[in-house]
Amino acid sequence: MNSVLDSFDWVVLGLYCLALIGVAVWVILQKNKNTEDYFLAGRNVGWFVIGASIFASNIGSEHVVGLAGTGAESGMPMAHYELHAWIVLLLGWLFLPFYIRSGSFTMPEFLEKRFDAKSRWFLSIFSLAGYVVTKVSVTIYAGGIVVSELLGIPFWYGAIGIVVFTGIYTILGGMKAVIYTETLQTIILIVGSIIITYLGMQEVGGWANLRETVGSEHFNMWRPINDPDFPWTGLLFGGTIVGIWYWCTDQYIVQRTLAAHNIKIGRRGAIFGAYLKILPIFIFLIPGIIAFALAKQGVLTYDKADEVFPVLVKTLLPTGLKGLVAGGLMAALMSSLASVFNSCSTIFTIDIYKKLKPKMPEKQLLKIGRIATAIVVFLGIVWIPIMEKIGGGTLYKYLQSVQSYIAPPITAVFILGIVWKRVNAKAAIVTLMSGLVVAAFRITAEINIDHLSGPLHTFAAINFAHMAIFMFILSVIICVTVTLVTGAPDYARIKGLAFGTLTQEQKQENKDSFDLIDVIFSVILVVVVVIILTYFTG
Repeated sequence: MNSVLDSFDWVVLGLYCLALIGVAVWVILQKNKNTEDYFLAGRNVGWFVIGASIFASNIGSEHVVGLAGTGAESGMPMAHYELHAWIVLLLGWLFLPFYIRSGSFTMPEFLEKRFDAKSRWFLSIFSLAGYVVTKVSVTIYAGGIVVSELLGIPFWYGAIGIVVFTGIYTILGGMKAVIYTETLQTIILIVGSIIITYLGMQEVGGWANLRETVGSEHFNMWRPINDPDFPWTGLLFGGTIVGIWYWCTDQYIVQRTLAAHNIKIGRRGAIFGAYLKILPIFIFLIPGIIAFALAKQGVLTYDKADEVFPVLVKTLLPTGLKGLVAGGLMAALMSSLASVFNSCSTIFTIDIYKKLKPKMPEKQLLKIGRIATAIVVFLGIVWIPIMEKIGGGTLYKYLQSVQSYIAPPITAVFILGIVWKRVNAKAAIVTLMSGLVVAAFRITAEINIDHLSGPLHTFAAINFAHMAIFMFILSVIICVTVTLVTGAPDYARIKGLAFGTLTQEQKQENKDSFDLIDVIFSVILVVVVVIILTYFTG
């Protein structure tokens, strides 16, 4: 296999890597004094860096590779997930004040303060397992495709090489290394992707020609309710359930806002991240549609959807720009991996090991977290062959399907726990456990669907996004029912952690934590989302 990069491309790629190493070394030299420094960057990060880090954490190589592949294969429906930008606003306006007020390092720690230790244990272990079957394995797989296509090396060499490089600076520098390198990676990724979108649009003959070549259905976000892959009901409602879990309750994302000095900075970071979140539609999904059009015109060819973005790089970009975009793709891979490494390390160290050994010195805690990260990476690699059997072989669809099964119970517990003070610890753990049972049953059924018949086959064949709706409704019913038949929680113990428990001082603090400008930018974002939803109707 030959590399598609020329000498000048390698120079550009080398300069990017040097810049990345420079940022990482600068951060590493500012030694981490304690776990707050290591896991939350000393809670002293600005809004711009927080927003860029949210974007870079979310937009990994699985997004670049998977969104472009889905754009080529199915068109615009998956844009619904990118328009979850409005949900990032929910993180800043609804959830974040409760998280910061609680002083929690992690989401499982918040659950313990709101409910009890059982919920914390469940979410800690569940989150680590979820990272293996979604984020780690998918990112390594996508990264292997990108690196092997661009650099001309075998899949596993490229994937594991990037994993090791990323792991080194993440382990040494902690959250500061992750969050500041992600700011650089965000800039590189956006610039590189905008260039490829522009050149692709020129090659295909402009926007009107693109729409004519691929047909109106490829630009339609609103597929019928009985569409086997992308029913609009599933994407709109099921997607929102998954979005709230991902953007508002997942350690992987929320940890970035917890690194803020106060609620105002964290919220502004979330608002900025929400604006960046709209970009993937135009710089990843539409290039996939462009590739589909160019394939119809005979300009390029690809064997499967997940090869679309690397093939675009090969076909369209001149020398030098290939190196820049290769750097951007690697940036996407490394930023996602670094984020998940740091989140795994945080959850295992703070929520599991420290709970078992509360008197353990901080240096030992950091060492244990690093070992746990290495184990998670290994398990992610092992999971890759299994994940190819789920989701029909398209990477982004796999990711959304698995997340659709693990998100609903967690979303239900967090939302009800914050908006309704009556929800108690028994309701939380029963909801979480029952959701896990249903999710495991569904994933097992989907893997073995060819061997099933009757009601079991029908269950396994339910669209993944519709499944998220059914599971969420079931979770809410379970949570409300158990709450009403068991005793009320100790309201004094959960003061400030749910609506109805806020003191006058905390209510005033909430009012003081935003300005008119925050409200204006949030409203503008919602308007933009509605305009995009309205435009892409076929």
